[in-house]
Amino acid sequence: MVVSDILLHKNVAKQRKRGVSERSLIISRTPYRVSFFGGGTDYPAWYQEHGGTVLATAINKYCYLTCRYLPPFFEHRYRIVYSLIENCQQVADIKHPVVREVLRYLNADRGMEIHHDGDLPARCGIGSSSSFTVGLLNALYALKGQVCSKQQLALESIHIEQQRIGETVGSQDQVLAAHGGFNRIVFSSGGEITVHPVSFSLERLSQLEKHLMLFYTGIKRTASDVAQTYAKNLGQRKQQMETLTDLVHEGVSVLTSEQDISVFGQLLHEAWQVKRSLSPTVSNSHVDEIYQQAIRAGALGGKLTGAGGGGFMILVVPPRRQQHVKQQLDSLIHVPFRFERQGSQIIFFDPEEDYSVQEQARVSQPLAAFRELRALSPRIAEEGS
Repeated sequence: MVVSDILLHKNVAKQRKRGVSERSLIISRTPYRVSFFGGGTDYPAWYQEHGGTVLATAINKYCYLTCRYLPPFFEHRYRIVYSLIENCQQVADIKHPVVREVLRYLNADRGMEIHHDGDLPARCGIGSSSSFTVGLLNALYALKGQVCSKQQLALESIHIEQQRIGETVGSQDQVLAAHGGFNRIVFSSGGEITVHPVSFSLERLSQLEKHLMLFYTGIKRTASDVAQTYAKNLGQRKQQMETLTDLVHEGVSVLTSEQDISVFGQLLHEAWQVKRSLSPTVSNSHVDEIYQQAIRAGALGGKLTGAGGGGFMILVVPPRRQQHVKQQLDSLIHVPFRFERQGSQIIFFDPEEDYSVQEQARVSQPLAAFRELRALSPRIAEEGS
């Protein structure tokens, strides 16, 4: 069950009264996203001069992060578990860039254990990196007894990824991960970011959901590597960027009117052709073949969901044609999904024993190093003779 902000505040207040604050185990849940229109206009290099806008939604596939203060009974002070396992003594030794920079940003001074689990693979165009950043910030703030607004989570995540790590990434993923929902996000030239939920009926929402199919191409890539091929020269692609912006407004118009939902698919097809023209790395022969197979099988339009190169492909397909599309793309993984509204949440909060005193004592103690028994075997053998 999701722990609401109010409940979290109450739990933190109770723990503080009992003198046991800052000693909990926290689990955050943060959604991934699917972007429809406007991707590319959310890069600072573009919107800080021209403004930008995207139409995208959070989906019910999540990044989970479990965080707690590490009891001081281990050789290491920091344990980070993701596709790798890191056991470190200092924050500076942590290789995972997001974990390292978030801990630095929050001035972490206590041992920490962080575990990551995700519903979908990383590096696949559904905003997993930003969901990780947002979810980690949310969890660590909660661990400190603080509750952040969704906008604060979004803006601080953007700062960490773009400024502290220096990644070539846009600003939509962090906003969607923090806020959730089906939104038109506006990026002003002054740097302000505003979220406008798209208002359409539940019937229309269901109709769109039933027309969408998500497939994993099986191609992993790093979004910033693809984005570097075009993100720094977007001013030279003004016509394409303006077309991508116009398609956001047309997409919203379709959803909030009585136009046939098939028009949304046609617009997505147009958006994909424009996006492909930004750089040769946005698509490739393998992706193009997948897309053409889907179109021949009955899809009305579609696109890769992130910077490009691979990852997930979103398709608009009439329900009567979806089985045929699945048959034609049977070498790919089909991922059913629904829209998500809540954004990043704290879903578990549980107090643990407070080892802060012991932790401080250990820092100043000249403790013996941990050793294997076999390292002591010659002396043990001598003692036993």
